[in-house]
Amino acid sequence: MNAVTDLAGKTAIVTGGSGALGAAICHALARDGAKIAWNYARSDERAHALSAELSKKDVPHLSRKVDGTDPKGMQSFVEEVEKTLGPVEVLVNCAGITQVMPFALMELEDWDLLMGTNLRSMFVATKAVVRGMIRRKSGRIVNVGSIGGERILDVPVHYAACKAAISGFSRALSKELCRHKILVNCVAPGLLDEGVGKNLSREKLEDYVSHCNAGRPGTCQEIAELVAFLCSGRCGYISGQTILADGGL
Repeated sequence: MNAVTDLAGKTAIVTGGSGALGAAICHALARDGAKIAWNYARSDERAHALSAELSKKDVPHLSRKVDGTDPKGMQSFVEEVEKTLGPVEVLVNCAGITQVMPFALMELEDWDLLMGTNLRSMFVATKAVVRGMIRRKSGRIVNVGSIGGERILDVPVHYAACKAAISGFSRALSKELCRHKILVNCVAPGLLDEGVGKNLSREKLEDYVSHCNAGRPGTCQEIAELVAFLCSGRCGYISGQTILADGGL
């Protein structure tokens, strides 16, 4: 199958699709032929910009400002997507935030904020689409974790904890859903040159680059290409894995 049309006719949802990485994933999936839907929490401007870019490429798409932690809101969003674009066959859980906060100063509200945005939203979105995938005996789910949840790095504790949990969620879910021919994987990016990476101090950036085989931060496009592969028919023998895309740390 030609990679350019590998996802032709399929509908993909990307949570947090208006962020730097989410938008790159939307473009990569659209290039491979998918119809694209995404939810977002904050920036109308970025969502409208992504919509305009996809419209120029004649990509069928739909976006809504929906709180990813709200089960009713996400269920309604998924129902609208399936009515408008067709059955959801691909889900990329990309929504996430971080917060620079020393553990000693961390409050329960800070912990709950990251666990809600990074974990609850993944659970809610996956619940909203998985029954349809089970009925159709087909589906791809890719969850975006982080190298911060896999290595001993100077990252906020609550961020590392929830990203590590994404790996565990992916492994267990892959086993449960394998009998329904649904593949579940996790991608754990290293430092990227957009998104969270833009706020990193010069000292921490130089330290990362000095220990990274690639000698540089990664790009959102590079991660998006990996996600697109995992979502595609080209990937049939990778399941339950957390793939580190960190340039060789």
